[in-house]
Amino acid sequence: MTRNVGAVVIGAIVVLVLTSLSLFTVDQRQSALVRRLGEVVNVIDKPGLYFKLPLVDQVRFFDTRILTIDTDDPDLFLTSEKKNVLVDSFVKWRIADPKQYFVSVGGDEERARVRLMQTVNDSLRAEFGKRTIHDVVSGERDQIMEVMRERADADARKIGVQVLDVRLKRVDLPQEVSESVYRQMEAERTRVAKELRSQGFAESERIRADADRQREVIIAEAYRDAQRIKGDGDARASAIYAQAFQLDPEFFAFYRSLDAYRQSFRTKNDVLVLDPSSDFFRYLKGAGAGRR
Repeated sequence: MTRNVGAVVIGAIVVLVLTSLSLFTVDQRQSALVRRLGEVVNVIDKPGLYFKLPLVDQVRFFDTRILTIDTDDPDLFLTSEKKNVLVDSFVKWRIADPKQYFVSVGGDEERARVRLMQTVNDSLRAEFGKRTIHDVVSGERDQIMEVMRERADADARKIGVQVLDVRLKRVDLPQEVSESVYRQMEAERTRVAKELRSQGFAESERIRADADRQREVIIAEAYRDAQRIKGDGDARASAIYAQAFQLDPEFFAFYRSLDAYRQSFRTKNDVLVLDPSSDFFRYLKGAGAGRR
């Protein structure tokens, strides 16, 4: 009886061991590669519980989440102007084909990272070599990143990897290059400022000369019109005076004499030295003759 119980227990243990060696689970964040005697027989990319031949099949798990390659130090690249720039970038990637990934790099993530960074650096070197500093800093930055992503993804597919994104975090100039570029920018801005000031001064002189000319023309025309109007007024006044003089010459002479008296004796301090028999006093001599 004891022997039967022991055999049952041993059998149960063997069954449990064989069952544990035959079953495996795949997490939703993983994919599994099943190899039988070194040959890949199955690739599992869906989560669940699966069966394998114990002691014959080997299962290799791969993380299918998005991974990041972020360089610690910026790399140095040369632009079309033969200027060095420091570039800091990162790559987003994931395993797309576990079988190809295992065959190409042996499932080694570090080897895949090195391969991807070599591809990205080669693309950066090629793209930066065709562009100026202005283009790589701001002008065509988005275009460079898209070209790099396409090239890196095309090469990564050969090792079973998909490149999702390539980004340039920072593009800087070395200290000595920055100072040279800033000096060039300052000189260029100074030249443009001087040119604009010169153009503005020339334009202001032209406007000022044109305004002075218009002013002289307006003043001359106004003086001409004023003299013409004044001449017309004097002519009309002379005509009216002449007409009035012809109607009553004696009254007109009397009126002119009164006006002369008024102009001569404006204040009490006015003094006029004339001969009493002068014609100036003609109307004053008989001023009281008609009184009673």
